Amino acid sequence: MKAAAVGLAGLGAAIVAVVAVTTPWRALAEAAPEVRPDPARDFGAAEIARADAFDAATSLPSYLSLAVTLLIAAVFVATPLGARLIDRLRGPWWVRALTAVAGIYTVSLAIRWPLGMWFETVLRDYGLSTQTWGTWSADRLKNFGLQLLLSAVMVVVVIALARRWPRRWWIPASLGAFSLTLALSFLYPVVVEPVFNDFTPLQQGPLRESLLAMADRDGVPVDDVLVADASRRTTALNAYVSGFGATRRIVVYDTLLQVPEPEIELIVAHELGHAKTDDVLHGTLVGALGAAFGACALFVAGNLLRRRTGVPSLGDPRAAALLVGLVSLGTVLSGPAQNLVSRHIEARADAHALELTQDPVTFAAMQRNLAVRNISDLSPSPLEYVLYSSHPTSPQRIAMARSWALLHGQQLP
Repeated sequence: MKAAAVGLAGLGAAIVAVVAVTTPWRALAEAAPEVRPDPARDFGAAEIARADAFDAATSLPSYLSLAVTLLIAAVFVATPLGARLIDRLRGPWWVRALTAVAGIYTVSLAIRWPLGMWFETVLRDYGLSTQTWGTWSADRLKNFGLQLLLSAVMVVVVIALARRWPRRWWIPASLGAFSLTLALSFLYPVVVEPVFNDFTPLQQGPLRESLLAMADRDGVPVDDVLVADASRRTTALNAYVSGFGATRRIVVYDTLLQVPEPEIELIVAHELGHAKTDDVLHGTLVGALGAAFGACALFVAGNLLRRRTGVPSLGDPRAAALLVGLVSLGTVLSGPAQNLVSRHIEARADAHALELTQDPVTFAAMQRNLAVRNISDLSPSPLEYVLYSSHPTSPQRIAMARSWALLHGQQLP
């Protein structure tokens, strides 16, 4: 236990150090004037009211879903209920473990299903969803299957390692978690993303030529820009960069092709910012360290809590519920820190887009268009900002564009 605690502390210190040193805590130069975000400056009263109403309508099902996650996790990490239920199962240890994980996820899915339908109904009421209940259910089940697969593999591997090396299983588990995170990040664009969307190269034309020329000017190697058929499930606008190395690609929603080309160019310039600074690779490496940290944390926390939860050892299939509960809690608790870092990385990509295009006026117009179309929360509560905001708010991003314009003596948006 002592060696694992030392490993846990070491990995934790390494993650904090790496994040502290590599996170761009300030996106613009120190000389940039401060501009306070002001939703009323860029959005009409009706647009602000609509965003507030949408946030109010989606907050309750979101918080209830979070409460379900925390409640199920709390039951499994603080009571012997999970171990007692698993004790009734029969068969080899690995069959019992797999059955337990499948049962936990299925019950969780059943409880969340009405909440998901509630949220989807709100999206439809506000014109953000284009799905039928059939396609919505299919997507939800696909996501459920992927989560179940990864969790089942994790639980069975951990129990197998704990059976083989009761006092040292955290070492191979940490190495395996680190390696698996790297592999999944590399494979995700070519294995997982096609499960949910079809991708086609952006058609030949002025827009494609302009985007590839911009990437070449930026010094970012991009062989292709892909279009995702997002319109079959949403009217929202978005683009992203995923993968790294041979699997790195910039993807734009097909809905985004409806907006003016200068705004598309700015959105892609933002994504080029992620590619230029290798944000996906950096995030993968930090995530891999986090996964190794999580494996050590499972060892320490699992051994501290196993007696309370009626688990004789972490090499016993009755530990499956405890392991699932700990992973769920760890995911929720790590979310705010991940969002904090993500917001600063996104701000750096915004600054890159401004430097590349030298067009703060169009940047502000693009951010306003995205916010109105996606019904973004223009002034989230502190709790929502911490829990859910992986990007700066639209008023914050527009304020940064104004700060950049003042710094460079350009036209103020």
